[in-house]
Amino acid sequence: VMSGDEQEPSSYYVGVDVGTGSVRAALVDQRGLLLAFADQPITKWEPQFNHHEQSSEDIWAACCVVTKKVVQGIDLSRIRGLGFDATCSLVVLDKQFRPLPVNYEGDFHRNIIMWLDHRAISQVQRINETKHSVLQYVGGLMSVEMQAPKLLWLKENLRETCWDKAGHFFDLPDFLSWKATGVTARSLCSLVCKWTYSAEKGWDDSFWKMIGLEDFVADNYSKIGNQVLPPAASLGSGLTPEAARELGLPVGIAVAASLIDAHAGGLGVIGADVTGHGLSCEGQPVTSRLAVICGTSSCHMGISKDPIFVPGVWGPYFSAMVPGFWLNEGGQSVTGKLIDHVVQGHAAFPELQAKATARNLQKLGGIHGYVPSIIKLQLEI
Repeated sequence: VMSGDEQEPSSYYVGVDVGTGSVRAALVDQRGLLLAFADQPITKWEPQFNHHEQSSEDIWAACCVVTKKVVQGIDLSRIRGLGFDATCSLVVLDKQFRPLPVNYEGDFHRNIIMWLDHRAISQVQRINETKHSVLQYVGGLMSVEMQAPKLLWLKENLRETCWDKAGHFFDLPDFLSWKATGVTARSLCSLVCKWTYSAEKGWDDSFWKMIGLEDFVADNYSKIGNQVLPPAASLGSGLTPEAARELGLPVGIAVAASLIDAHAGGLGVIGADVTGHGLSCEGQPVTSRLAVICGTSSCHMGISKDPIFVPGVWGPYFSAMVPGFWLNEGGQSVTGKLIDHVVQGHAAFPELQAKATARNLQKLGGIHGYVPSIIKLQLEI
């Protein structure tokens, strides 16, 4: 493949995005041109109210399916790198990296507590009552969707079947980079935003002891991450032979330290080259930009040179998205899911869905596919 303005063969890059309901993969060249795209649904379980679970094996299998699809027919030797982003769901593995159940049923296959799971309401209330200083970096109150309350829930409710056997608690993006490289190092993005880690000071022993999770301090945080790297840092020796075979990629290609899905979008918006498009932000500092990332939920993200503390707004998070800058984020849960609900609950939905399918409009699931297709069809009608 020859690029338009160079006489050099293209380099390729593969990005894998794990959302709430599906996994997407994209193949891009060095100019950022999208060359191929594929998606694959993933399974979700809701065994009881407020409990939402997934399977790390199911998600990895979906990653392999979409990656193989997007690299079909290209010169694999020109692939320069692979990156993962994913929802900030909690993956639990034993000391041999095998799945452990996060449910009362003892189903090992369901070893992920999803980001939107709200089972740990009692635990997060107790954490917030401590008024520990780390809470000032999440707007003053920790969310039930963050990892500390979920970890405490596991200790208090699944002590024998899960907690005592656990060897590794991963944020989903970091699980994927481990699966690809065998490197257990975590990304600053996940640990700073969802686990109370500080890019400047590391873990705060007093916090974990105060909330009843002193176990982590005792083993030097080996279960939740004691090697932490900036997002996009190259991991280990790149893709392992096993992962390369499963993904259909060459052994040893570079794999980047991961990002949370919204933060990957935020980085793309805030770091975008806007030269020559007549936009008001051209020539302005990146700190003047606001990224709005829309999916199952919506997230507003901005960066600053100095920390800004706002009650009720997450952050400031140092170097969690853009190196050397503080990140603040706010937003609203399930905004995209609400659009799904409104459209799919409409009396005309089955008819429009049938018409969209008949016209072979893109179906990516939820607001990422059917709904925009149907809205487009409604506008045309």
